[in-house]
Amino acid sequence: MENIFALSRNKKAIIKKTINKVLLTVILLFLSYLFLFPFLWMLSSSLKTEKEMFTFPIKWIPSEFRWDNYKNAWEIGRFGVYYKNSIKVSLIVTFGQVFTSVMAAYAFAKINFKGRDVIFLGYLGTMMIPFQVVMIPQFMIFKNLNLVDTHWALILPGMFSAFGTFLLRQFFLGIPDELCEAARIDGCSDLCILFVIMVPLALPAMATLAIFTLRWTWNDFLAPLIYINNKNLKTIPLGLAQFKMENITLYTLIMAGAIIAVLPIIIVYIFAQKFFVKGIAMSGIKG
Repeated sequence: MENIFALSRNKKAIIKKTINKVLLTVILLFLSYLFLFPFLWMLSSSLKTEKEMFTFPIKWIPSEFRWDNYKNAWEIGRFGVYYKNSIKVSLIVTFGQVFTSVMAAYAFAKINFKGRDVIFLGYLGTMMIPFQVVMIPQFMIFKNLNLVDTHWALILPGMFSAFGTFLLRQFFLGIPDELCEAARIDGCSDLCILFVIMVPLALPAMATLAIFTLRWTWNDFLAPLIYINNKNLKTIPLGLAQFKMENITLYTLIMAGAIIAVLPIIIVYIFAQKFFVKGIAMSGIKG
């Protein structure tokens, strides 16, 4: 009799678990659709005519695929030049920020020095200051240094990040101090410990920071708008803005240009997704 009741309870538990999984799957699919809806609409609109783009209800499959929209967007928008500029700025900023964040994170996590925690809290406090507050003073500094209308005005501020330092510090805190102590006993300096022991272990967190930094730098519109006037130095976000003219806005070309602009980020995320998820999970082990 007890076996019968046990089997009945197990069966109910299995049914309940199955129902919960089904409900969770439905909810996640619905949320996925909400997140993908703008991208799918953008993709569909990039292949339509201007008139067909604004038809209601939305016609997801164009009556005629206008592949010329991509060609026109690439040629009119000079995306070849803008791609080169965006790749240059994004890669330098990403490598620079990961390097400086690794160095600072190791110092704040594994090196004991006077005032370490106070300095770190002050550094984190800079995250609460919006860019609009420092925008004018920073512009005046770069103007006095003759860096306005150069890529250095975009690269130098982006190479240092309180967020990146915080993210990697949280990861380093999860690495046992015994590893560092054993390395010091063997005669390793802090630089040796960092690059030989810490960096290989922190690759997932570094990949996460690299993805965040690359995405932010690639999509940044405000900083290039402030500092860059030369058409040959503009980045992709500024290139997209030129399709909005004084008397007309070429929406289909904007959508085609947006697809062209977002493709590198999607490709990077697909290939680095494993490191991204692992880095997010492991960077919060200890805080």
